[in-house]
Amino acid sequence: MTASTNLQDPNLYINRELSWLEFNERVLEEAWDKSNPLMERLKFLAISASNLDEFFMVRVSSLLHSENLSPDASGLTPAAQLAAISRRVHEMVTRQYSCFTRSLLPAMEKENIRFLSYKKLSENQKDHVDSYFRDVLYQVLTPMAIDQSRPFPALTNRTVNIFIELAADKPAEAKYAVVPVPTVVPRIVKLPAQADAEKSWDYILLENIILAHIEELFLGNTVTQTALLRITRNSDLHIDEEDADDLLDEMARSVRGRRWGDPVRIEVSKGIGRQAVKLLEKALELDESCLYEINGPLDFTAWLSFAALPDFAHLRNNPIPPRPAPSFVNCDNMFDVIKKRDVLVHHPYMSFDCVVRFVQEAAADSGVLAIKMTLYRVSGQSPIIKALIQAAENGKQVSVLVELKARFDEENNINWARVMEKSGVHVIYGLIGLKTHCKVCLVVRREDDAIRRYMHLGTGNYNEATAKFYTDVGLFTCRETLGQDASVLFNVLTGYSKTTDWKKFAVAPVTLRPTFLSLIEQERKNAADGKAAAITARMNSLSDKEMIQALYQASQAGVKIRLLVRGICCLKPGIEGVSDNITVSSIVDRYLEHSRIFIFENAGKPRIYLSSADWMGRNLDRRVEVLFPIEDEVLCGELTSILETSLSDNIKRRSMNPDGTYGKQSRRGLAAIQSQIEHHRHVAESYAAATKEVFSLRM
Repeated sequence: MTASTNLQDPNLYINRELSWLEFNERVLEEAWDKSNPLMERLKFLAISASNLDEFFMVRVSSLLHSENLSPDASGLTPAAQLAAISRRVHEMVTRQYSCFTRSLLPAMEKENIRFLSYKKLSENQKDHVDSYFRDVLYQVLTPMAIDQSRPFPALTNRTVNIFIELAADKPAEAKYAVVPVPTVVPRIVKLPAQADAEKSWDYILLENIILAHIEELFLGNTVTQTALLRITRNSDLHIDEEDADDLLDEMARSVRGRRWGDPVRIEVSKGIGRQAVKLLEKALELDESCLYEINGPLDFTAWLSFAALPDFAHLRNNPIPPRPAPSFVNCDNMFDVIKKRDVLVHHPYMSFDCVVRFVQEAAADSGVLAIKMTLYRVSGQSPIIKALIQAAENGKQVSVLVELKARFDEENNINWARVMEKSGVHVIYGLIGLKTHCKVCLVVRREDDAIRRYMHLGTGNYNEATAKFYTDVGLFTCRETLGQDASVLFNVLTGYSKTTDWKKFAVAPVTLRPTFLSLIEQERKNAADGKAAAITARMNSLSDKEMIQALYQASQAGVKIRLLVRGICCLKPGIEGVSDNITVSSIVDRYLEHSRIFIFENAGKPRIYLSSADWMGRNLDRRVEVLFPIEDEVLCGELTSILETSLSDNIKRRSMNPDGTYGKQSRRGLAAIQSQIEHHRHVAESYAAATKEVFSLRM
């Protein structure tokens, strides 16, 4: 292909949903990878299942209810996408259960971790289970008959249930019932050790205890067949913000109703009778493409907490504790450090404590007049919110924009918003029709009769819990131009101010897209003029068609483009004459790659930016996002080093092929490089140099 190639050609694009499924396949590959410790493999399996749950609740549900029947950039209509998704997910589920039954369960048995059926319990274990059923479970179980007077029950989203067929009076007929497996008791039940066994851990699944005693719930009836059943429901929220009298109350009502959304997937035990399947499909108004027959226990997400049990620490990665940010060790006041120089922090290799401390110091500092902050996802026990409340109680002006529409964190954000409002914090809920996704904390401080603005600008959420396993970067600065932009941003978010006159920021949904396109176009022009031209970018997802076309055009002009895209990538690299100058890599490792870093070569004078935004339509057009420059040369070098280390990874990095599949790197003749471990090593060395401690890094 040449520069005259039709860039509208659907063959140049990968469907977004199928690309996401390829990402989940990479997660599942980590569960198969025997170089990972056993419980890490089990964790990756659980994550792949949790990912699929969310995929169905949000993406598949949107396709099922889509009113737009036109094809996407790859040429697939919603119906064609659903058909392709069904085929691909059925393959993936088969691989999940093959991994569990053929690889993980035998490996656990070698470690004396056993999951037993009721029939294989010892006598003392049976006595224990029988007592547990009689004394606990029987009291909370609720059998629900299904007949003309009692229609199919509204089963809660993503819960495990037992579907039961009972013999009827007439041979040609059958009776059915459902027993929800209770969620108020543990799903994985620990058993007493067998008397003659060596040290071992024996377990039984809760549903197997119930199944062993199922006829006790239907006295006078004969149970002819049982199957496990799990329903996934539409969980996307659609709020009419224009007509909502109280957005907070409207969001709270919608979140409560999420458990009862329309069904989008049925999971049942393999071997269930066809008559029962027809009943389920009719009752739930789904066809067979939405039904998944499972050869094993339903709901692998339950294994996430099991893999984290203290008994199995020897079967997990050795934890590598984060180091304190070297720039702030031995300092009494963070503002004194930031006043002298910009500071870059890299999580989770550096502790998130410095971000918490920044807000806490601002709350207690007598010179601080105001704190303004955006919050997208925060933890349930957020020390940052507690510091903001303390600041308000200390008489400071505290304004916080809480994004109520942060998917699956809505309830937590609603609760915190109410707590802050009662404590005197000015809480704002953002702009109608837009999610506020940018990560900005602005502190206004009086110093020597002057006002100085201090900021933290980041790529990730103000959440100290997820900061332990999300990789993100952040900037502490008091640069005046960035401070001016931050002040204007909050005026836009909290009032009626409108501006496109930013000093340094590019802000979605107005100036971010044109800024990115301009930067890419400049690289294309530089390449055409024989100047140094290259783009290196890291992000979570790349799906926006206009951005992809701009990258294709830059590649055709000779721009060398290296992309690190963790998840969705709808661009096809390596197509002759179109994208043969583009490479795409993805890293799946112990931490979730989450940072957004952009480097444009700019004819030998690189421009480096950080952002909260991916190259997706939602980030560029339907969210408030911020792109900001890194202007300190030392920090530019650090960010360049971070990307180069990631691109040199030959353990956990996979390269994308033109067809959308991925393959691991060849290590022939090369020393092993695992970028996340190397980032830890670099931070540990920097911390050792700052504190004069003896360097060590326990793997």
